[in-house]
Amino acid sequence: MRPNGRRTTLADIAQAAGVSVATVSKVVNGRGDVAPHTRVRVQELLHRHDYLAPVFRHTEAVENPTIEVQFKGSLKSYVAETLEGIVDAAAESGASVVVSKASSAPHWARDLVSAGRRAVIAVTSVHTAAHLKELARSGLPLVVLDPLHLPDSRVHSVGATNFAGGLSATRHLLSLGHRRIAYLGGPAMAVCNQARMHGYRAAMEAEGAPVPEAYVRPGEFTYESGLAGAAELLDLDEPPTAVFAGNDEIALGVVETARARGLRVPEDLSVVGFDDTSLAQMASPPLTTVRQPLREMGAAALRTALRLANGEKAESHHIELATELVVRASTAPPPEGG
Repeated sequence: MRPNGRRTTLADIAQAAGVSVATVSKVVNGRGDVAPHTRVRVQELLHRHDYLAPVFRHTEAVENPTIEVQFKGSLKSYVAETLEGIVDAAAESGASVVVSKASSAPHWARDLVSAGRRAVIAVTSVHTAAHLKELARSGLPLVVLDPLHLPDSRVHSVGATNFAGGLSATRHLLSLGHRRIAYLGGPAMAVCNQARMHGYRAAMEAEGAPVPEAYVRPGEFTYESGLAGAAELLDLDEPPTAVFAGNDEIALGVVETARARGLRVPEDLSVVGFDDTSLAQMASPPLTTVRQPLREMGAAALRTALRLANGEKAESHHIELATELVVRASTAPPPEGG
């Protein structure tokens, strides 16, 4: 197929499959007028011989590109709001968006190319070196929205000012008179979690407030993690009077654990979340939280993906949008003697 190490061509694939070059071209470009068994045969040969279609080398702009948006896990409020920003920006740009669960299937990136995708946006997903190699070989640019880990130098990303958000959340609790403030976060090694935690620690240190080791607890960005983490905090000999949670779901778990133990929020325990999803506004009481501009982040990721898909340079390798503290009814001064 590739004598003397030359790149496999459409003609090579066509000869091996016993079809015309035009038929192979239709498969590569995601056209529908190819018999199913022929399409499967051609795709197998394209995968086996690492064929890279010239149309996906990003030398020409495409008028109506299609962007693949991938996420892991369930479609929670956080993901839904970022997707809304992506979809709205795509509509304004004349682009199309296809939403899917992240795949680890062999040749998944080449399948996206065959289906006509021009770039991939991953919502928080962690892509391994193998994923990046597959994307690079397929010619698909990747933009990670709110990355869990420090992105590879080959990856563009969009995030928020997590350290500043952690700082403002903790300063708010300190300004109310709290000193026993705990941080209940997400995965310990997640970049966003570390930044929020460091913002919390910086505010506590600046105020001279102690941070007992038991007051900083990693977990998952889930409601269940909030339930369990809050129970551990409230079982301490000297429990906190306030909890800064790594996201809104964790915060709601904290509120429910407090309620189940007969504690009132915010009279007995103040709680601050992070994200400002719709959950924060619907909570009882409405949640004080740090707003991540999720829709704006989604829109920025879409615009970056379109630039890369058209062979243009992105404005920046990493874009950070500002967070903002939103004060509602879940925080108040600590109880007397707290």
